[in-house]
Formats: sequence, C-alpha cells, structure tokens
Amino acid sequence: MKLTTLLSCLFVLIYSGLLAQSASYQKEKARKIEEGSPFTKIINRELPATIVYEDEEIIAFVPLKEQAKVHLLIVPKKEIQTLNQADQDDALLLGRMLLLAAKLAKENNIDASGYRVSMNMNEDAGQSVFHIHMHLLGGNTLGPMVDRID
Repeated sequence: MKLTTLLSCLFVLIYSGLLAQSASYQKEKARKIEEGSPFTKIINRELPATIVYEDEEIIAFVPLKEQAKVHLLIVPKKEIQTLNQADQDDALLLGRMLLLAAKLAKENNIDASGYRVSMNMNEDAGQSVFHIHMHLLGGNTLGPMVDRID
C-alpha cells in the first residue's frame, strides 16, 4: 500500500472518530451519566412515573412528554448507556423488551392499526437519556421516522 494511501486512510479514521460526537454533546453526555439515569431513579421510586408494567428485569411507563396518543417507554432495569454497550449476555433482555412492546401494543389496541418501536443512540439520533430504552408509539398516524435521502 502506498504511504499516501495509508496516510489518507489514517486521516479518515482519526477525523471521523473526532466527529463521531461533538464536544458539547460529549460534555453533556458525561454530565448526565455522572448525575445518574432518571430511569434508574424511577425504578428506585426516587422519581414519580405512571408505571404500566414491571417485572424483575423491565419497567414500562408513560414518558413526561408524550409524542403520540399511546407513548410508552420500555426500559431495562439493567443500566446500559447505549446499545453499543450491550453484549451477548443482554440478548435475551433486549428480545424480552421487543416482546413486551408487542404485548403493550395489543393491550393498548394499537397492534392491528400499527405502531412504532424505536431506540435512539447517541448524538445524531437525539439520545438524551443514557440508559437504553424503547419508545412504543401509536394510536394515531405517525409521521416518517426520518426525511428520505433521494
């Protein structure tokens, strides 16, 4: 491999790594992680929430800012900051979260009309709480998840 090609590849790797998250986002993320997850505070009953489901591994509740007629957050009790930190040992837990989303959709009568399950990871996706969670949205027509790139 030519030295210029190698240096170009190295530059791209370094440059893309630096742009992965802005400095302000990294600072805010670190601050929020240091102060602790509000979801853990809900799990520990330190913050109030309208809880719709709870077992030994998962809790589901209505978020403070609802974005659809049915909007629930499905949160593992295990504090995992982003999906990037999940590992093979978390596979069953993540699968149970998806199955719970389907169960809650049925209980809320949105299983037939349609619903969305989404997770946001890091800056470009708008993650603001660093404890993975799933949004269950439905009960009305939902807009596109993102703008199309044509």
